[in-house]
Amino acid sequence: MTMTDGVPLRGGPFAYRDFRLFWIARMASMLSQSSLVIALGWLVYDVARRTMDVREAALQLGLIGLVQFVPMFVLTPLTGWMADRYDRRHMAGWSCIAQLAGAVVLAWMVHDGRGSLLTYFLIAALTGITRAVYRPPINALAPNTVPRPLLPRAVAANAVAGRVGAILGPVVGGYAYAIAPYFAFALSAALLALSSGALFAISAIERQELDRNRHPLRQMVDGLTYVLRHKLVLGAISLDLVAVLLGGATALLPVYARDILHVGPAGLGNLRAAPAIGALASGLWLSWKPLDGRVGIKMLVSVVIFGIATIVFGLSRSLPLSLVCMAVLGGADMISVYVRQSLVQIATPDAMRGRVGAISSLFVSASNELGEAESGFLAAAIGPVLAVVLGGAGTIAVVVLWARWFPALRKADSFEHHIEEVVSAAAPGERGSRIP
Repeated sequence: MTMTDGVPLRGGPFAYRDFRLFWIARMASMLSQSSLVIALGWLVYDVARRTMDVREAALQLGLIGLVQFVPMFVLTPLTGWMADRYDRRHMAGWSCIAQLAGAVVLAWMVHDGRGSLLTYFLIAALTGITRAVYRPPINALAPNTVPRPLLPRAVAANAVAGRVGAILGPVVGGYAYAIAPYFAFALSAALLALSSGALFAISAIERQELDRNRHPLRQMVDGLTYVLRHKLVLGAISLDLVAVLLGGATALLPVYARDILHVGPAGLGNLRAAPAIGALASGLWLSWKPLDGRVGIKMLVSVVIFGIATIVFGLSRSLPLSLVCMAVLGGADMISVYVRQSLVQIATPDAMRGRVGAISSLFVSASNELGEAESGFLAAAIGPVLAVVLGGAGTIAVVVLWARWFPALRKADSFEHHIEEVVSAAAPGERGSRIP
């Protein structure tokens, strides 16, 4: 067995109890959150279509994404600082419980027919607040559950869990909604209960103590400063933001399912199942043969494939072709997210992971929730098909620009190369002492 700090290194990351618990919590919460998004999107669109035309109802999809993004945009800098100061397990666990409460309320309202667009928008805003608390600590927690030599494999497993959960969740949500609308929200609540239980069961972890003589606002700014100074981290995070912001077609899947492909809620589940199949195939391939060279170039190529698949999907009127496009899109997205999350977490010192993770999660939120708003608004202005096609073309253009503007991203070769760069790195203004 390999030794680390005089202690035998056991197998891979799943040989460690805390990482297994973390992985279960991560997968369950992502399944819940992403299934809730698709169920709430269909619910809002379906209710809106009773009194609105297609474009007006599509606008409601944009608004539901916007009201979730705004609270995260406002609160994430604060919650990122909190993730570096307070117990990351408890922050993530209690935020899951708060999200659970919102899912239970939605299940009750839908079951009894008491809901309205206003109440759905209010709950969506509250969900945005709880996710602002959840994302920074969960993003920073994985490296704390394994020895440092296993960090690349732990980060990779975390990336796979997060992405598979994010893609499988809408599939689960779509099929659960087809069974009974309230069942989708009840299932989301059950998954959040599992996630919170696993998080609270993780052992106490050590973390670096923040310099209490340094003002909290300055400490929050330190995270942004770190990202801006490290072009590899900045390039990886911003590429995901802009590419998915432009190329995200998933927000308009209810429109395609109901009014373009005419396949209903079950068909919506099939459309969301296709990216899941592609993502799972990519995830299995990555677990069997991890990327070990030219990872930056491979990420850029995967984003180009994502854009091409988006364009073809936007033009398709055939369900089989649309399913193939979504499968290719999901597989390419998995590779992109795997590389991005691995590079960002490995290239960031632990004392900064909460704040850097907060910035990363804010960018992810922008590419998802704000991307949903952009897709909805653009679809309302020019129609859903043209909105999807232009978004895919924009994604490809972004890759070309980022390859030129961020040469460090293009030249990134392997994950292991970046570990040694951060082992002895200290965050600006932080003390090196360790506390439980």
